Amino acid sequence: MSQGVSSVGCLEELKEFFGVGRVYGNQRHDNHREHMMQYVVSDRWALLETIVPFFEEHPLRTAKRSDFEKFVRVLDMMEDDLHLTAEGLVQIAEITQTMNRRKPRAELIRILRGHTPNIQGTG
Repeated sequence: MSQGVSSVGCLEELKEFFGVGRVYGNQRHDNHREHMMQYVVSDRWALLETIVPFFEEHPLRTAKRSDFEKFVRVLDMMEDDLHLTAEGLVQIAEITQTMNRRKPRAELIRILRGHTPNIQGTG
């Protein structure tokens, strides 16, 4: 979740409420007036044990609900170690391609190829 620097208190409250994650700054290099602050939970265990159960109990009522369901599906695939195979990475890329910040499939594959030295299989 992102907020302007002036609204960082909201993000700090989220961090305190969930008891996981961190808040950090993200300097902007566009025409916005202030830098962005983000609340980020990147630990898979914290996502599976804290964040996902909360939003399953309190479902989103916006267009983000579909993205959340896809996100959970990707987390489940990672729990099954599918991200360690070429085929699994392609499946994950195809799912994420349909989410909020859509990237062309070729771009996702390029990104994955450059950041996955421990992939098993030949694809």
